[in-house]
Amino acid sequence: MTQQEIKKLNDLTKLLKEIEYIKYTLNGVLYWDKMTMMPKGGIYYRSEVMSYLAEELYKKFSSSKLHKLVEYFDQNFKNDEKIVAMIRKIKRNYVYVNKIPKAEYKEYINHIAISEAMWQEAREKNDFSIFAPYLNKSLEYFKKFAQYWGYEKNPYDALLQYYEDGIDVEMLERLIPKLKEVVLEIVKKRKKNFHKILYDDISNEDQEKMSKELLELIGFNFNYGRLDVGEHPTTLSSSPRDVRIVTHLEKEDIFTGIYNTLHEGGKGLYEQDIDNTLIGTLLAEVSSFSLEEAESKIYENIIGKNRKFCFLLYEKLSKISSKIKESNVEEIYHYVNKITPSLIRINADEVTFILHIIIRYEIEKELIEEKIEIEDIVKVWNEKYKLYLGVVPNNFKEGILQDIHWAAGYFGYFPSYLLAGIYSAQIVATLNQKLSGIVENIDSENLKIIHQWLKENIHKYGSIYTPKELIRKICNEEVSSSYYIDYLKGKYIKS
Repeated sequence: MTQQEIKKLNDLTKLLKEIEYIKYTLNGVLYWDKMTMMPKGGIYYRSEVMSYLAEELYKKFSSSKLHKLVEYFDQNFKNDEKIVAMIRKIKRNYVYVNKIPKAEYKEYINHIAISEAMWQEAREKNDFSIFAPYLNKSLEYFKKFAQYWGYEKNPYDALLQYYEDGIDVEMLERLIPKLKEVVLEIVKKRKKNFHKILYDDISNEDQEKMSKELLELIGFNFNYGRLDVGEHPTTLSSSPRDVRIVTHLEKEDIFTGIYNTLHEGGKGLYEQDIDNTLIGTLLAEVSSFSLEEAESKIYENIIGKNRKFCFLLYEKLSKISSKIKESNVEEIYHYVNKITPSLIRINADEVTFILHIIIRYEIEKELIEEKIEIEDIVKVWNEKYKLYLGVVPNNFKEGILQDIHWAAGYFGYFPSYLLAGIYSAQIVATLNQKLSGIVENIDSENLKIIHQWLKENIHKYGSIYTPKELIRKICNEEVSSSYYIDYLKGKYIKS
């Protein structure tokens, strides 16, 4: 690089660091605090603070200086992989932000902060009417955002593509019928009644300690992360050096907390393993929500519900429960892999989970297409659950109010879970091929090897590559759903 080019790159990275300071404060620490520590009465002033920071972020992405630098590097550095990725990421961020009028964007951020609090109150009081007006307002925002962002065929495409390049309704409509067919076949063949495994009354403190041990086992570094307990599991990162996991525990079933923690642990590993030299480039983030979710599915389902991993669970649980000690590994394995249609998405088995996502996808799409209104949503939700899963919610908390996603403005996110399943199976098929079937031989040492492979092949790159590029890079082929279908059939039909 010439001295002039170096100066321009320094100017660009300075602007990007300033953007990251705001972005990670807003979406990392402040959001984490709001979910875990903030008193209820603080929500309204907190929403003002978050709106202010969102407005500052908007200004940073709107600056003419940033746009000129992007234009310069876009034209002159088409062969520099890292710079090309930076420019792509910047464009993706400011296109979505700048197409929304500034005042409206600030109002939206303020609305979302309050919307989440109203969702929480509605859940506690089991009263959907408290949250309904806020959900309706969010829906109106996203209908407008779809128009601002643009689409070719379906307004829902604009929201889908915010989370994943290349995804659209047309693709999902090709993907879903085959998956649905396989899932229904598995449910029909494998549906059984399982009794809960008996165990002693295990305190939340012991469950939290167990969660920390499991995170350490898979490689989570507590020097750069922490674990907290909250209402809804999530992972929030301020940088690869500050990753915060929130898990959810249930006293009635210790395995709920275990698999919530493993799920979020997969995300936590990804966030921590990103190369620190990418900080200040906007690339020190996961490649996409779908790929991050794929890492969750690898650790929660493919590894976490593996027989050999169940043995590790049995060893740990036996130390805190005499009744678990009287059980055996096979009982745990069959229990955690049971297929039982249920009401709660985050507690669903990995097979019927797909139906939970299809329900949300169909409802979101119909809301954006204005085929249904908020007034219809509870009825439609209950009808779909009865049709697809054969169960009907008894209350709002186990029905329409169970997820935080719509309260937090995550319209278009749910289909990412479908892509995550596809990515996870294809990645593990390659990992197994490269490491001689290692996933079938889980122990503490092999978990380290698996983690290292994922770090070197996926995690460290942050968002330098898109998910499609990464799959092509490590698997030497394009994204394919065949591995996911083969995984599901192999585990639940052929076994």
